[in-house]
Amino acid sequence: MGDAAGVGPEVVLKALAHAAVYEECRPLVIGDLKQLARAGKLLGSKLELHSIEKPENAKFKSGMVDCIDLGLIPADIPYGKVSAAAGEAAYRYIELAVKLALEGAIDAICTAPINKEALNAAGHHFPGHTEILAILTGTPEVSLTLFSPKLRIIHVTAHMGLLDAIERIDAPLVERTIARGRELLIRAGWPDPRIGVCGINPHAGEGGLFGRGEEEIKIAPAVAVARTRGWNVQGPYPADALLYRAARGDFDLVVAMYHDQGHGPVKAMGLEHGVNVTAGLPIVRSSVDHGTAFDIAGTGKADEQSMLEALKVATALARR
Repeated sequence: MGDAAGVGPEVVLKALAHAAVYEECRPLVIGDLKQLARAGKLLGSKLELHSIEKPENAKFKSGMVDCIDLGLIPADIPYGKVSAAAGEAAYRYIELAVKLALEGAIDAICTAPINKEALNAAGHHFPGHTEILAILTGTPEVSLTLFSPKLRIIHVTAHMGLLDAIERIDAPLVERTIARGRELLIRAGWPDPRIGVCGINPHAGEGGLFGRGEEEIKIAPAVAVARTRGWNVQGPYPADALLYRAARGDFDLVVAMYHDQGHGPVKAMGLEHGVNVTAGLPIVRSSVDHGTAFDIAGTGKADEQSMLEALKVATALARR
């Protein structure tokens, strides 16, 4: 359900009001029944809320929302404010979802947004979902990946400062990221994905004119290794040109070197269609590509389109 003080409960209810969702998958919520009811009242929702203890108790009926209710949210929690209680609850929802997925009780996880400040206030010192999921599944390395109608982007580095990201990038990491991205796209239905790899510097270093040789040292060797495996991988290319070419259909996947290099283009094309997928996990996880939106939480204005897209992606990956 995400952070209860944000738009998570609202986008969950709005998404599950679409009968088409139940034609594609069997959704259930891990969260707080009272907060869903509060959001429902705000929206004038006619959905029936059904409290369950485990997935096998769910009815999976359109018009009814099945919820494993952890009951961790104080009744008077305000919308739009950082709350340690909401951060703690958000972590526990994820923790239970991962447990159920690892046990095979559920096929995929689709997450509503959490608030990093609230999470840390509750004593869970993670920069985001991606890192929590890696720890809870015992996965040493994962990659943040974004899906949108025209772009699919996997990140070599994500939640860290730019100087730290450049220092962190090396050829083995780039090579492993390419491999994770390729595996994910094959699972998503691309049998031989065309992968373009971004440079770090403007014009991909312009033959050493910009930067300190990062493209030649940190990226080109990884591309060469991928090509020796027979993979359809090209680069490093200037990011601006590569992203344009990928958006027009020349590439199926772009390997971005740092957070904003990948996030910027996807979000510029429309937040409502972006989906976050964690590559490298032993379970399927997708997410909305927006935050808790504290500025509009509790107003009923949140758009559920990204949640609908995230449910579609999770369903498609789980089927494969």
